[in-house]
Amino acid sequence: MSDQKDSRSDLTEAALFFHQHPRPGKLEIQPTKPLGNQRDLALAYSPGVAAPCLAIADDPSKAADYTSRGNLVGVISNGTAVLGLGNIGPLASKPVMEGKAVLFKKFAGIDVFDIEVDETDVDKFVDAVAVLEPTFGGINLEDIKAPECFMIEAALRDRMNIPVFHDDQHGTAIIVGAAVRNGLELAGKDLANAKIVASGAGAAALACLNMLVSLGARRENIWVTDIEGVVYQGRETLMDQWKAVFAQDTDKRTLDEVIEGADVFLGLSAAGVLKPAMVKKMGSGPLILALANPNPEIMPEEARAARDDVVMCTGRSDYPNQVNNVLCFPYIFRGALDVGATTINEEMKRAAVEAIAGLAREEPSDVAARAYGGKTETFGPNYLIPSPFDQRLILRIAPAVARAAMETGVATRPIEDFSAYLDRLNRFVFRSGLIMKPIIQAASQAPKRIIYAEGEDERVLRAAQVLIEDRIATPILVGRPDVLSQRCERFGLKIRPDTDFEFINPQDDPRYRAYVDEYLECVGRKGVPPGAARTMVRTNTTIISALALRRGDADALICGLEGRFTKHLRDIRQVIGVCGSARDLSAMSLLINSQGALFLSDTFVTEDPTADEISEMAVLAAEEIRRFGIEPKIALLSMSNFGSRDTPSSRKMREALELIWARYPELEVDGEMHGDSALSQALRERVMPDSKLKGEANLLLFPNLDAANIAHNLLKVATNALHVGPILLGTAKPAHILTPSVTSRGVVNMSALACVEAQTRSQAGEAVPGD
Repeated sequence: MSDQKDSRSDLTEAALFFHQHPRPGKLEIQPTKPLGNQRDLALAYSPGVAAPCLAIADDPSKAADYTSRGNLVGVISNGTAVLGLGNIGPLASKPVMEGKAVLFKKFAGIDVFDIEVDETDVDKFVDAVAVLEPTFGGINLEDIKAPECFMIEAALRDRMNIPVFHDDQHGTAIIVGAAVRNGLELAGKDLANAKIVASGAGAAALACLNMLVSLGARRENIWVTDIEGVVYQGRETLMDQWKAVFAQDTDKRTLDEVIEGADVFLGLSAAGVLKPAMVKKMGSGPLILALANPNPEIMPEEARAARDDVVMCTGRSDYPNQVNNVLCFPYIFRGALDVGATTINEEMKRAAVEAIAGLAREEPSDVAARAYGGKTETFGPNYLIPSPFDQRLILRIAPAVARAAMETGVATRPIEDFSAYLDRLNRFVFRSGLIMKPIIQAASQAPKRIIYAEGEDERVLRAAQVLIEDRIATPILVGRPDVLSQRCERFGLKIRPDTDFEFINPQDDPRYRAYVDEYLECVGRKGVPPGAARTMVRTNTTIISALALRRGDADALICGLEGRFTKHLRDIRQVIGVCGSARDLSAMSLLINSQGALFLSDTFVTEDPTADEISEMAVLAAEEIRRFGIEPKIALLSMSNFGSRDTPSSRKMREALELIWARYPELEVDGEMHGDSALSQALRERVMPDSKLKGEANLLLFPNLDAANIAHNLLKVATNALHVGPILLGTAKPAHILTPSVTSRGVVNMSALACVEAQTRSQAGEAVPGD
């Protein structure tokens, strides 16, 4: 219990710091048009703004063309039923609403204004929201208690000519519908004949049951229980018109009495409600959706101990089949907004159900399999619904919802070219900024031992705590144990050496002599005498870490938080060496900003690479990019744009291109080209209409280190990008050299990447150098 309290305290402190720094909150407003001169200002405001105003006055539908309304959703709450917190009021609910806004933006590219309304009266709340219709393309109601949420949603749907969606109800219902659809199919059962027992009769539970009826379940087969027991005909306590729809004509009064023979248990109530003895009474191959958070109605281990044919869904991310609303709400709104839907009707919701259920039954793509370490789940008891971070969700749900809106006549801007629409969604997936998620998830499936040369550094210690808590990697820190303990305590961290993580004490480690012998084997014929070797293995933490990695005492290495990159590179070259498929090392940097992700190579190692070396860099970088679940699109950059200049560097890039085309014809690559041509297909087509590179490049290769490093640092600062890397390519074992500017967050990201690389090499059975 003490450990749980400490964990909660750590999370609380981290969350408060996260929300406050570097500036309070999680949202900001950014202009989408350049405002670089007086003319821009005249177009953006007076007098130019009059033109779109008059056009909209003549034709209100033009608001979608000239304003952000068509991509703007209002997330609105009065804070009366905040998940896990209850009635905390509108102001205290604002962090949650900002969080919802972030999810809309990250997962579907939808802009949000969060609006917290200080009103509990239904009619007044409805009046306050309804008059906002000119501002928004859709309304997402959030965290409003039942039964008021039913009345508010119904009234707003009647009054407003834009989608109004209470996600707590319908988002949950859609995912539950998909899980039940697939769970019953797996069990060989028909929804129309399935007995469904629900624990909980709040907004989400009733919406789920209504969705199941819409999908084909029969009301006479649905049994509802709440805190007062079975919902039966004639009951008066805690009853309302929405709950009464499911009242049964029965003398049974408890969950235990009605669970007999049930095919589906739907729990949206409280922890521990479903007992193992009840599970034993259920029908064959029962589907249990225990969705109370953080502790479900029954833990999966308890349910499976009761019987081995049970199939489980929970609301938790640490178990398979997580019912998470982020699976659907961003994409439903994406599809609805893209066709200018006037509502989100039952047909659109059912289309979302079928899209989610169908995606779970699809074979995993090669790209997804690579991103998740080749261990992607396939349809079965542990994979009834897709992962919330499956990049294909937007590609399946949004078009399905858009089509349903068009087919049911609620679309005011029907999509004419679905191929172009899908292409646009595909481009968004690349720009979503969720690039690290599959890497972190893959790392957590089989955490590896990562050694940190600068183990006493605050950033490493903070990263180590995150890695341990999230089970991403097993850290080994090079550092003095007394210093490690003191600094953990000073920084308010709960981890301690020898208790929570391993360490190598450079002043006193039993492996010292073995490490010296190993080092002499590496450098003894390279001008390093035994005395110097002994000193190095006492004082150079990168050498110590590299030796641990070489000997198999660690699976991957992180260094570079202090000192010069070139010195760390020298040590890694000497001790770890180059893998058999590479001639030399190179470094690739990943920049993640609001526009998406961009890889740059070689940003730190080779000063003036030859055409042959650039060709090899491209291949190594492409292989690494596929680890993220992304297909590489490669541009070779130059001051020349497809032959516009004839210089030594441009000729080198042309030669490199010819080598890549000849050796690796499967790669999508072109050049030599300007940087703007690489990132804009329209610009590229002006000078090279038949370019082999389509869309935006995601990997840029440079003619020399100066160009690459300068471009990397300028882009990082100018776009406020998160830097992941440098990612060292070509090493015989996973080893990465970071830079002194790296943050603890950057250390975590690189640790996850190093872990996945170690997993891949372990599966391939690669040998240690010298074996």
